[in-house]
Amino acid sequence: MMARRFAGVEVVEAATRHSFARHTHEQFGIGLIHQGAQRSLSGRGTVEAEAGDVITVNPGEIHDGVPIGDAGRSWRMLYLEPALVEAAVGDISEGRWTTREFADPVIRNDALAVRFRALFAAAATAGGAEATLRWEELAVTLIAEAMRLVPLSAGRHTTPASIAAAVNLIDDDPLAPLTLADLAQASGLSRFQVVRGFAKATGLTPHAYLLQRRIDIVRRLIGTGTPLAEAAIAGGFADQSHMTRVFVRKYGFSPGAYAQAVT
Repeated sequence: MMARRFAGVEVVEAATRHSFARHTHEQFGIGLIHQGAQRSLSGRGTVEAEAGDVITVNPGEIHDGVPIGDAGRSWRMLYLEPALVEAAVGDISEGRWTTREFADPVIRNDALAVRFRALFAAAATAGGAEATLRWEELAVTLIAEAMRLVPLSAGRHTTPASIAAAVNLIDDDPLAPLTLADLAQASGLSRFQVVRGFAKATGLTPHAYLLQRRIDIVRRLIGTGTPLAEAAIAGGFADQSHMTRVFVRKYGFSPGAYAQAVT
């Protein structure tokens, strides 16, 4: 795995046979399958992507990834902070809309793939004024072409208020020692109803969702140079080894490798 960061963008290049557990990202992601193929769950159904396909993910969208065949697969991804995407969409729509999402998890379009390759190459040199301008030009055009301009709520399942209360309880403080009884009390449901409704609404069980929120904290801290052991404790994990197991299961590389790549 290779990664670098600049101005709210995370540039990632990876090749692996790893099967990724269900997880989320806090950013928008757009990328290209370079070699091989994979099957993945997305918030928009189970999809397959092969070499030359553009792939996307929205913030908070539950997804996983399994290689098709024995050779694994490689891809290049750009993870964009939501504020960058919202600003770009505001420009594209001339202020008529402020929120968007990628509607298609896999896009088979040769012209879009060519544009992504150019954008990824520009990301590798972004920093100087001229290179940054080229990046911005390519990025706003790619977003305009890859993102169907519909409100985020369009076509999405509406989370019941009872389950939303349980989700919010975790989101408000992922480090709190919550129990299933706490979530049941917040939602006004039975513990069984919480587990079933939570999985239907988010794609994860309450425990898996809590781990995701905690690993989000860890990933942000590592990205700012926090030592791994400190990040593990700050993220609510019992120790660094527990944090490492969760991190590798979700992302396919170790926290140490991530730290070396982005700091």
